[in-house]
Amino acid sequence: MSSLLDRTLESIPELDAGAMKAARERQDVLTKPQGSLGRLEELSIQVAGIRGEAVPRIEHKVVV
Repeated sequence: MSSLLDRTLESIPELDAGAMKAARERQDVLTKPQGSLGRLEELSIQVAGIRGEAVPRIEHKVVV
């Protein structure tokens, strides 16, 4: 029997490279030094790849 976490992870599609590229480009032009948010920027780019949108909206936020 798989856990909810296992099923959730299995449901995540391949990362959308185009959305990630657009998200990275967007991060680079925001009013802040490039890379200043560190891991948070990397995570936002990965979420863009998961959602397939350069500026994804997350309606139901959860911390695991």
